Amino acid sequence: MVEALYLAAVTMLFVPWVYGLYALARDGRNRFLPLARQFLRGRRAKKEQAEAEREREEQERQLY
Repeated sequence: MVEALYLAAVTMLFVPWVYGLYALARDGRNRFLPLARQFLRGRRAKKEQAEAEREREEQERQLY
């Protein structure tokens, strides 16, 4: 009887903990991963834009 009660109590404590880990992973995938991708895309775009501007200025200097 005591073993069954202990097993039920451990199960009742373990299930919400596992669901919390699942919810954290789901939130990370659905919320934080797209934000990180957007941030990296923005950094790459700024870097490419700066490189294009630098090349354009260098070409202008060479023309004059």
